[in-house]
Amino acid sequence: MSPVNQLEISASILEIDALRYTPAGLPAVNGRLEHDSQMLEAGQVRQVKAVVKSVAFGSVAEQLARQDIGSNWNFKGFVATPRGAKHVVFHIQEFVQE
Repeated sequence: MSPVNQLEISASILEIDALRYTPAGLPAVNGRLEHDSQMLEAGQVRQVKAVVKSVAFGSVAEQLARQDIGSNWNFKGFVATPRGAKHVVFHIQEFVQE
């Protein structure tokens, strides 16, 4: 079985940096997403809140950079730890209106 690294999360856009370009000329945008829900864990309802650092590249970055802060979306992608960092970053590959 091959390893799986997929994340799907509904979240609102908390922060989006200005659109930038990588040295190779690829559009990129960093941001933070905020998730808020209730989940069932060990038979108990738990209030869940999470702030997730994110990044998008290419046409997804261009689309994301145009969205309103506070708007809600369903995001799909994968997580990776940047070189020299101690936290994971969610790489957004697609998103659709919630």
